[in-house]
Amino acid sequence: MTNTAFLETAEKLKPVLYRHIKECRFDSVALRQGETFCADMGEHLVGYVTLTLGVTGQHPDAPAWLQLRFAERRCELDEKAEHYHGWISPAWIQQEQLHVDVLPTTIRLPRRYAFRYLQIEALAGSDHWKVTVERIDCETVSSADWTVLPAYKTEDAELQRLDKIACKTLHDCMQQVFEDGPKRDRRLWLGDLRLQALANYETFRQYDLVKRCLYLFAGSTLSDGQIGAGMFTAPRVQVDMAPMFDYSLLFVPTLLDYFNATKDTGTLRELWPTALEQIRLASRRFDEQNIVRDGMVLGWCFIDWNLQLNRQASAQGVYLYCVRAAEHLAAYLNDRQTEAWLCEEYAQKRSAAEKVLYAPSQGLFVSGKERQVSWASQIWMVLGGAADAQVLDAVAKWDNAIGITTPYLYHHYVQALLDTGRRAQALNAIREYWGSMAKSCADTFWELYRPDAPDASPYGGTLVNSYCHAWSCGPAYFLRRYFSRGKP
Repeated sequence: MTNTAFLETAEKLKPVLYRHIKECRFDSVALRQGETFCADMGEHLVGYVTLTLGVTGQHPDAPAWLQLRFAERRCELDEKAEHYHGWISPAWIQQEQLHVDVLPTTIRLPRRYAFRYLQIEALAGSDHWKVTVERIDCETVSSADWTVLPAYKTEDAELQRLDKIACKTLHDCMQQVFEDGPKRDRRLWLGDLRLQALANYETFRQYDLVKRCLYLFAGSTLSDGQIGAGMFTAPRVQVDMAPMFDYSLLFVPTLLDYFNATKDTGTLRELWPTALEQIRLASRRFDEQNIVRDGMVLGWCFIDWNLQLNRQASAQGVYLYCVRAAEHLAAYLNDRQTEAWLCEEYAQKRSAAEKVLYAPSQGLFVSGKERQVSWASQIWMVLGGAADAQVLDAVAKWDNAIGITTPYLYHHYVQALLDTGRRAQALNAIREYWGSMAKSCADTFWELYRPDAPDASPYGGTLVNSYCHAWSCGPAYFLRRYFSRGKP
């Protein structure tokens, strides 16, 4: 369904992109057929590349045939695109071929790239001359303004570094919407948006960009009014037709977080019916025991990038978390009747979770017919208010528990620790998890990270992994909100 007024509001909030030229400095490099040159831009960049090419030797008697490979991490250049056979389209691989008919010349590539490294290979030319690479420029683009970023107050050098990398991650994902990743998928996803918005409130404070994204989601919904998990914005606004139970619900706390940051009552009043509808639609998915019906379709509920994960208990926790957020919104709007219904709904679903999904003998929550034990189930039950930190202690002792795969779920783990008063443990988790990425020379934080398998990919190949990913920017939020100098 389309709400034209909402989409018009979103269009008016489209941000200006800040543009800067980044030059890669090197001595002129001459390439004969089969030779390569790798330029290191010095940092992760998102933008448009211009190549200045020349020639040495005789007048070119054939075109220069070049292959360009862009990489966010140097290790990507060790893999070959033809060896990738994953289920995500290989069209995302940042590899191009050029035929350059006239040299010398300057070529501006039309596509936007996310990269630090650019490898140029001379595939063919002639024995009588060499193509020379004279200069590489990148016009970077972002709607985030570095000049407004407040300093992070700490004397801890490691935390300073983690904050810097997290801010860079957020910056490079802030385009005309909050993209999930500037390399892939370049799309607005609700789960990513929520975490980006939290970090944004502590850093660049682009409130209108959050508002724009909220109106985009509310302005183009699925046929029954459910908010889609993702949103396409070009060439026109169009909802991603794949719904996700958790992502649709997370519109509610995202709206609450925005209101808490801005006190924008007008936006709250306009979008409240859309937010409440997500609760009403999700409430239909519960069985006679008031437990979320388990899903058989892959992707019905995201939670984490782990195909082994049963999502039933996590989904129950997400619902509880979002109903509580809706209660707060109803109270702000003095909608007492709805607030009372939400309060009753929360009590019923929490009681059911404690009765059906909690295993007293194990001291934690189980999920699905196989009564699976996972970190995700415990994390979301804590966030949903149905458990305390003891379930996190219990799952840590469970050898076969399904673990955490992405910084997305790890963000929620850190929040669960903070919500239960375990500040020292939360800070240690940030140091260990994101710190480990930093020690692996991360310029920006990655879409997927498992310390036991740092090169893992859910897609069948790391060439399509995103190494600058929105849901990984959490340290900027946590460190500035909870662990800066002067915070209690």
